[in-house]
Amino acid sequence: MRSCPTCGAQVARDDDFCGTCGTYLGWEAEGAGTGTTSPPSSEAPTRRIPVAQPEQPEAVQPAEPVAPRPESTAPVEEAVQDGPPCPSCGTANPPDRRFCRRCAHQLHPTGPATPRKQSRRLSNHDRHKLWRRLVILAAVILLVVAALLLYPLGKEAVQDVLDKTSEAVPVAPTSVTASDSVPGHPAGALTDVRTDVYWGAPGPGAWADFDFDQPFRLVGMLVHIGPSSKPDGFAAQARPSKLDIIITQADGSTRTISTGLADQPSQPKIYIGTSDVTRVRIVVREATDLTEGKHIATSLVEFFQRG
Repeated sequence: MRSCPTCGAQVARDDDFCGTCGTYLGWEAEGAGTGTTSPPSSEAPTRRIPVAQPEQPEAVQPAEPVAPRPESTAPVEEAVQDGPPCPSCGTANPPDRRFCRRCAHQLHPTGPATPRKQSRRLSNHDRHKLWRRLVILAAVILLVVAALLLYPLGKEAVQDVLDKTSEAVPVAPTSVTASDSVPGHPAGALTDVRTDVYWGAPGPGAWADFDFDQPFRLVGMLVHIGPSSKPDGFAAQARPSKLDIIITQADGSTRTISTGLADQPSQPKIYIGTSDVTRVRIVVREATDLTEGKHIATSLVEFFQRG
């Protein structure tokens, strides 16, 4: 065995590379056979000053040379190397070697080092982008929540816009009934477009029902009052001045709208804006010029749906 000139580890005599540090060992073997010589000095030769030499002694008879000590020429048996073969040259190597003794190939390569995670601080630009995204996300969440909570109101708002932007067309009821009528002036006259035809109610509290065969979107109503549209016949009977309009929908729910009426034959349209209407009831709450011997005259009621 011999020692590595770099790290001092024990290596076999026929190893070409150190098993610990991988140093090439061939340079030492070559130097041992040829001898080492000191490199020539690069400095310029110094000038020598002649010095007087003392007288030389007389020559003497040389002594007999001493015979050199004999060296053993018997080959040193190295221990047989047993271990996994080198993946590069196939030479067997002991298990504790790190480098192949023939080609210095690394025998136990280590995996790539796991990079350390470095903390990264957000820049001002990144913070701005993060805040902007958070604000947008919050706005979207608020819109969704508002849409869920305010869905009925939003739906009605859309329907109202459609009511005002669409053409209104008349729709006729299938039947008309009343709580009471004066003789000769039945509730059926409320859908008769002829002049001088009207429903005569004996007093406040009387009502008339209008039934429809299919649910529909009731946009508005027109109510014509008085026994006649002519000025001289308009004041012949009392006229309703306040009505309750009770709207029944397909699911059975009701809605009541109270409205006042001007004392004139033609009235402005009453906006209703209700969907799935199946019945409408008008109830006379107050009347104008109701004196003894007079009754309350309502000449015509018209209904309109979205075209």
